[in-house]
Amino acid sequence: MKIFYSDRFVLPLPEGHRFPMRKYAMLRERVEAAGICSPGELRVPRPATDEELLRAHARGYLDRVKTGTLSRDEIRRIGFPWSEQMVERSRRSCGATLEASAAALEEGFAANLAGGTHHAFADRGEGYCVFNDVAVAIRALQHEGGIRHALIIDTDVHQGNGTASIFEGDPTVYTFSIHGAKNFPFHKEKSDLDVELPDGTEDGAYLDALAEGLERSLDESEAEIAFYLAGADAFSGDRLGRLSVSKEALAERDRMVLGACHERHLPVVLTMAGGYAREIEHTVEIHFNSIASAEKMWRLAREATRG
Repeated sequence: MKIFYSDRFVLPLPEGHRFPMRKYAMLRERVEAAGICSPGELRVPRPATDEELLRAHARGYLDRVKTGTLSRDEIRRIGFPWSEQMVERSRRSCGATLEASAAALEEGFAANLAGGTHHAFADRGEGYCVFNDVAVAIRALQHEGGIRHALIIDTDVHQGNGTASIFEGDPTVYTFSIHGAKNFPFHKEKSDLDVELPDGTEDGAYLDALAEGLERSLDESEAEIAFYLAGADAFSGDRLGRLSVSKEALAERDRMVLGACHERHLPVVLTMAGGYAREIEHTVEIHFNSIASAEKMWRLAREATRG
């Protein structure tokens, strides 16, 4: 299975910043150690081009990001200090989802070891998200004629508000977000399907709500490809999550989402999205479980093709 990573493009952050940048290198190292990829399948992506970014983002916003002329308020919303490294990292993260989407169409499953930057709107960034990698990838596939309809399955504990805004009123892209009702962002946008969970939601209720939303979104979307944001932040030990979901239930979530897509012969692009566990190793383990589950489904898809 082809997996793309961008952790070598480090975004410099001040001491004590709460964004867990280390998790990306730790995840890649664990994927390497597990031997999930064959030689040559773990790849550094190319950067997304201006042309690709502009299919999802406003030119004025892109220009301000590139030139470092974002306002103080724009930088505060993003949550990262501006730097040339931030711009390059954001382009590479988008590039990883772009390349994973092409690989998924060919082979059934592919992954970005970062991505899921769903708080980025067309004209602004927010919540540690500069560019919306999934929106950029979908617009590229549509532009190139690879697909017409796409489904976004967003299980990050925070609503994918930027994604919902970008695709609002677009019948070719179905947005499904299952998230904490009272968590960030405090002003929610309107997805095609929003499943809002109360604080403290535990395993059974979480998986029941996911199953219902997943079936509905798959039935209604007419999708030719799915983008699965496998956030680790619904975990009970997450600093920003406010839910009480176990690692075991999150692994079952992965099996449910990826298995349902496999049954419908729907290619899947897996992105990591958020994760802020008090012990970073828990976040890395949850993300790794998602990758391992996708690799199992990739093998099943390959065996079915050969059969």
